[in-house]
Amino acid sequence: MTRHGSDAPVLDFQHAWFNFGNEPVLEDITFSVRRGDFVAILGPNGSGKTTLLRLALGLARPTRGSVLLLGQPPDRLRSWQKVGYVPQMAEGVQGRFPATLDEIVGQGLYRGFAPLAFWRSPHQERVHQALEAVGLGDLRHRRISELSVGQQQRALIARALVRQAELLILDEPIAGVDTAGQEHFYGLLHRLNKEQGITIVLVSHDIGAMMREAATCACLNRTLVFHGPTHALTSQELSQLYGLPVEVLMHDALHEHR
Repeated sequence: MTRHGSDAPVLDFQHAWFNFGNEPVLEDITFSVRRGDFVAILGPNGSGKTTLLRLALGLARPTRGSVLLLGQPPDRLRSWQKVGYVPQMAEGVQGRFPATLDEIVGQGLYRGFAPLAFWRSPHQERVHQALEAVGLGDLRHRRISELSVGQQQRALIARALVRQAELLILDEPIAGVDTAGQEHFYGLLHRLNKEQGITIVLVSHDIGAMMREAATCACLNRTLVFHGPTHALTSQELSQLYGLPVEVLMHDALHEHR
């Protein structure tokens, strides 16, 4: 099944199940992510959030039902440059990892072997523009291993921007990031979403932050407990999601980013 057109969902789950052996991890998940949305995926540990991302990225196939990414089954998608993925933290950059920010972000332009292609000025200009967009332009010659966790995560977003990604999928991207870094990170995501129209899908454990930052949320605990505007999420639904009483304190009606 394939859906085309600008009004088609960016990401579409239709009655998707996933079993690990005989044990269901996700059951009958149906919801869509629309172009330009900022969606939070919420749920407790073991609720299936990571599995949901694996289905979205084509790293696993649904046991039943369907998943479409940019109108295609993920394992058939050819336009991967339109999708940016940011994991919990940049992998393998500890110690004296030698790559600079220029080089890490430039990897986003890779289209197959072409000697010296990266050093063409149009490519370098795009890399520099992407680094400036995430506030790292003055650090482009620094090794990525020398940066803070928050700066490393912003570098991964720059790598997606240089590819001109239309969709960013982020898996707990601010784990280990201090409060100031989190505020900077969320501000960056909002600029990308509002000013460039990039669709954001962000997995998080932080209910409060997601109620404030995201426009839409999908709440998972093996099944889909809730999908809709964050301001419509109730204490009853959160209690069902986490299996314990949860109170929602509304500081502003629309949860607008400051």
